[in-house]
This record gives sequence, C-alpha cells and structure tokens, in this order.
Amino acid sequence: MKKIIHVVALGSALLVVPMAGCNSRLDIQPVNTAPADKALNTSADVQSLLRAGYAVVGSVDLYGGRLQYTADLLGDPAGPSGELFWQGTYSQPNEIYNKRITTTNTFVAGTWTQAYQAINIANTVLANLSKVSAVQQAQVEGGARFIRGAMYFELARFYGRDWNDGSPSTNLAVPILLTPTNVQDPSGVLGDAAKLPRNTVADVYAQAISDLTAAESKLKASAPSSPTSSDVATTYTASGMLSRVYLQQQRYDLAAVEADKVISSGIFRLTTPIADEFNSKINTNEDIFDVQITVQAGVNDLNTFYSTNGRGGDISVQQPLLDMFDPADDRLNLFNQDNGVLTTKFDQVYGNIHEMRLSEMYLTRAEGNFRANTTVGGLPVDDINIVRARVNLPPLAATDLTVPIILQERHLELAFEGFYLHDLKRNKLPVGTLPYNSPRLILPIPQREIDVNANLVQNAGY
Repeated sequence: MKKIIHVVALGSALLVVPMAGCNSRLDIQPVNTAPADKALNTSADVQSLLRAGYAVVGSVDLYGGRLQYTADLLGDPAGPSGELFWQGTYSQPNEIYNKRITTTNTFVAGTWTQAYQAINIANTVLANLSKVSAVQQAQVEGGARFIRGAMYFELARFYGRDWNDGSPSTNLAVPILLTPTNVQDPSGVLGDAAKLPRNTVADVYAQAISDLTAAESKLKASAPSSPTSSDVATTYTASGMLSRVYLQQQRYDLAAVEADKVISSGIFRLTTPIADEFNSKINTNEDIFDVQITVQAGVNDLNTFYSTNGRGGDISVQQPLLDMFDPADDRLNLFNQDNGVLTTKFDQVYGNIHEMRLSEMYLTRAEGNFRANTTVGGLPVDDINIVRARVNLPPLAATDLTVPIILQERHLELAFEGFYLHDLKRNKLPVGTLPYNSPRLILPIPQREIDVNANLVQNAGY
C-alpha cells in the first residue's frame, strides 16, 4: 500500500503533504497525523519526505506552471499592444492579466500556500538530518536548502517590491520561518506560536542566497537516481538558481560566474533543433531542472492554459510578439497558427516542464559579462551567437552587441517560461502604461493570511 505522512503547511486551510495515491516515488510507513519528530524514524523516511518537497515544488501552483504564466500574464501590457491574450473563462488569471487582482484570488493564495508548504517540508527535513545516513546527509541537506532557497526567492519577487525598487532593506517581502510547523492550528497561517511579520526584501534575498549557496556546496553534480535525471536538484541546479537571484539583484559579475559553472561543467548541451527540446516527454541534455509529469503523477499547467491540447489555448499569442522574430528564426516553428496563434512549447500533455535550460545560462552569462565588462567563460557575443546559431540566425559582431539586443534574445528564447515580468522589473521597463514599480504588478498578500495574522501588512494598492 502507499504510505502517508502528514506535515502541516503554513496556510490557514489545514494542509497535508500529498503522499498518498499513485506517486510511487513517495514511499514511507503510514503514520496518520503523528508529529514529524515521531513519524520520521529512519533515513529513508526523511529522504521520502524530501521527495515530497520536490513534488510540492512541482505542483501546479509553483513550477508546475503557475509561477511561469503568472509572470508572463502580469508582465504583458494586455490589449491590442500586448504580446499575449487571455481568452479563458477563469476569473483568477483574468485578474492577473488585467492587473486588477483581488486579495481573495485563489490562484494567488494557492501559490503562497504551496510555497510555504514546500518551505515547511524543507524545514522539517533539516530538523531531522541527524536521522539521515552519513553517506546521504549532505545530499539531503542540499536538496532541502535548494527547495527553501528557491521558494523564498520566488515569494520575494512576486509578493514584494523588486530589488531595485526603492530600498530592499526597508521594503517588505514575506515572513521567514526556518523551523518546522508540525501542530495543526486552525487559527492561522504560521500558527499561534509563529504569527510572524513580513521580513524585508533584503532579508529574504539573503536567506535565499544562503540556502542556495549551501545547496551548491552539498549537492552532487548529478541526481542520485541517474546522471540524466533532472527532477531533483544538483549542484548545477543550485548554481543556475543563484544566477537568477544575482541577475535580479543586478549583481552581474556574480550572475555570470554562477551561469558559467553550469556551462563549463560540460554536462549539458543545447538540443537541436529547438523543437526537439519541447516535443520530448522526457528530460533532454539541455535540461538542468525539470518538473516530472507522467500519466500517473503531476499536471503540466502550462499545457493546460497555453496548448490546444489543454483547455484549447486560454493564453494565445498576438502579432506584436511574432513581429519580433526574424523570418529565418527557427523559433517561429514553435507556434501553431491554424486557429489563432498558440505556442507549441507545451503541447505534450504528459511532457516534463523544462524549468531551467542551458540556453538561459548562456544568455545570463552573456548579459552578466557584458554589463560587468568581464569575460568569465567567454565573450558575451560568443554566448549570444551560440543561442542564435541553434535557431538558424547569423552571428552578430561584437561591435553590434548592446543590452537591448541581449534582452531581445532573452525574451524570444525564453518566451512563456516565466521570465517576462522579472526581466522588465529589473531593467525598470514599463508594462504598457504602468511603470515597472506599479503596485498593480505585485501580488497581494492573500486575504485569508491577513485575516488570521495581525502582524502581516498588506501590499500597497490592495
């Protein structure tokens, strides 16, 4: 039989880690609702709980799709000048697309809750490291630290002001909790014992960097299950996430260094042609971190909303985006133009979600080196041309390279993968008529969290 452990998450609705059912990866003894300190008796128990953490990170509310399309819908100007069009019937994404989000938006609340659920699992794993066998302890700690660091980074940039928007040392992000919450408490988010206020943006970024740096040093170069498995973190997954953090902070030299660690490892290579990267149901050699989707487990929510094989293409593509591509660009073949225009990146119903790809690392190293006037791992123009060559575009000369060109290449290569909003914010670029620091481009703290925790302050404009 499948085996269950309950761990209470940081949400006002009583939540449990989904360990029952058909996910055979999560396999520990049944303990009903026993506290984690009694349920986690063996090294295998703790390792299985960590796998549950990865499952939560890959849920539809997080890297299973919502973090990606929320960033793209919120970053789109909406209307005729926009690159995307929300044509679905769900009110929650429609609010995000139109930048008129209510504090009771269940999609916004779900992302908050699931992120804290993943953090709570990571905290529980870290609190039980002594039960893990010596040979596995570093890997388990690294995985938990990766999960916690990645989730705090995502929470900070969605629910707080951008790093370059005013003072990160005074702007508020989200509460930091580093110990497990194991007691079911109907009174609220963090429980009576931990009704925490919001920490600053600087605090949360520092925590994310601390966790990811520790993860980078403790994780192996390949996943324990297989050299080609990218559904759990490796040292290069942590490096790639650190490159995202540093890029958002505009610490370009460090972003280039972290991206170079991935590239120079020689483990990954670009998939050619690019359509093969997205038409595969399994991990490719380009993938640094994937969310695993199978018939038995997981939901690809990008397929749900972007693909004709999902809900029929709730998010369609408009002409302004297509006009940005060179006619020779092979990435134009990643669009279906039969009935309206849809991306085909996510047409595989049970295809894995390619959360972190090698091409991102080339683009980050190029931008980091260009802005910092460094040449870590190579010249910026060479990295840009590697990405361009894959899609049949001619090389650029070094003298032609500019920041707008680098950002354009990044936008076209990573379209629909969750980078749009964050790249606009860090470059202080407007979203239509809204300035980059408009309160309407920040998610509200869910109303149910405000209701049960008087120490939480709502974001401006809500």
